[in-house]
Amino acid sequence: MICAVYKSRLKAECYLFIEKRNDFERVPEALMAMFGVPELVMILPLDKRQHLGIADINKVKVELEEKGYYLQLPPPPVNLLEEYKKEIGYSRD
Repeated sequence: MICAVYKSRLKAECYLFIEKRNDFERVPEALMAMFGVPELVMILPLDKRQHLGIADINKVKVELEEKGYYLQLPPPPVNLLEEYKKEIGYSRD
């Protein structure tokens, strides 16, 4: 299975995986509007890979087959202050 990976110019660290290069037919219009003009990053052979960066490769394959696309969003930012409070056992109570 080969897919095309595009990055968003509007949303940082947001990537769209599709089945065929420049074939956005199965991607919902609302998603494309929020994603903006896609910029091709790479053509990726998924069958030859064991894993992807932050995406679950099996989930990517399933969603490509079922929906025709996979949207990779960046992980939520870590609130370092809250993490520190948990570590030291801080509580307002």
